[in-house]
Amino acid sequence: MAHHPHEPHGDQHTEGHGHVHGPTADGHKHGHGHGTAIDWAEMAPHLEAQAELFTPLYERALTWLGKEVTEPGLIVDVGSGPGVVSCLFAETFPGARVIAVDGSAPLLERARQRADRLGYGDRFGTLAGELPAALGELDYPADLMWAGRSLHHLGDQRAALAAFAERLAPGGTLAIMEGGLPTRFLPRDLGFGRPGLEARLDALQEEWFARMRADLPGSVDEPENWAALLDAAGLKHTRTRSFLLDLPAPASDRARAYITASLARLRDIYGDTLDPDDRAVVDRLLDPKDEAGVQRRADVFVLAAHTVHTAVKPVR
Repeated sequence: MAHHPHEPHGDQHTEGHGHVHGPTADGHKHGHGHGTAIDWAEMAPHLEAQAELFTPLYERALTWLGKEVTEPGLIVDVGSGPGVVSCLFAETFPGARVIAVDGSAPLLERARQRADRLGYGDRFGTLAGELPAALGELDYPADLMWAGRSLHHLGDQRAALAAFAERLAPGGTLAIMEGGLPTRFLPRDLGFGRPGLEARLDALQEEWFARMRADLPGSVDEPENWAALLDAAGLKHTRTRSFLLDLPAPASDRARAYITASLARLRDIYGDTLDPDDRAVVDRLLDPKDEAGVQRRADVFVLAAHTVHTAVKPVR
């Protein structure tokens, strides 16, 4: 299984979290222990902070897309969350109308407020509903459709990609952000506890991700060969590129706040499944008064790599 950075402690998929189906819509229960339910509205501040921190990565990805797509008239952000990336699309493509699609009305309200605040409100719209069905409500097919770490929250990813492709205009581009590398915050050896804490957290996150996928209604096991899946959806000219976020030590206050929130969420979710010694290390990292904690130590950083896969709908 390809790694899914920021699952379950944040997402979009960095910000584009994909509040779309199943556990993400079961009454918004927060995931604890072995649970995989996510309260997206509760996570809104964390999703926004994460996407804002990751903006340099998104800007590089959107610049690349700008070279692939010529003056799109309509851009659709599938699983948009609070709209940080949606607004980056509005900035990058000033001639385009942007539609943010999500299953969470509170997050879409944040997206609308952000667009208005940044001056994009006159060409920014929202569409609430479960995916992929909500895309059927679009008035026009999309010239560019973006699914930033939302696809893996849909049980049948192959069928979802086919539905996405159906709502593309001929010659339109579908771009999905899935996979990449595990995000790193900490040196391998912290000076206390066993070295390699983040590698062990990765293993727990992979187990959580597999359970999350299995819990989705209509879940289908699917090898994560995104180029093949895009081709199966009838799209052509597949391309793949990864983008790096490198925020070196010493971390900024904003980066430290994000690291702290991420580690706290991991501790909350894994509960008793976390090795007691590792839990003690995480507790110490989260202690704002501890010199070895995230808020005080000089060697914390953010290093991430996210992968974008694109394909084009043929002009018949």
